[in-house]
Amino acid sequence: MLRRIRGWIDTHPRLNLAYRIGVGTIGGILAAGGLLLVPLPGPGWLIVFLGLAVLGTEFHWARRTSAWLKRQLERFWAWWRARRALRQARRAAGQAQ
Repeated sequence: MLRRIRGWIDTHPRLNLAYRIGVGTIGGILAAGGLLLVPLPGPGWLIVFLGLAVLGTEFHWARRTSAWLKRQLERFWAWWRARRALRQARRAAGQAQ
């Protein structure tokens, strides 16, 4: 049903432009708001990804950015887990002595 509605919107140039502007505005506000919330406790990254998902429905660059950001975030968390494991191993070795 949504694809049919989107197809109908595509056939009306002014409505299509308004739709894309609306999607861009809402997605941009969500992504920017999420970035502001990242340093605070709460769902900052979730809101950023939600904004990029909204933008990604209309803009290819947003889909690419979202995929890149997900890869970078996964790399960071892998580094963070390895760092914590190394610290715990050093502490355990220090306590054993």
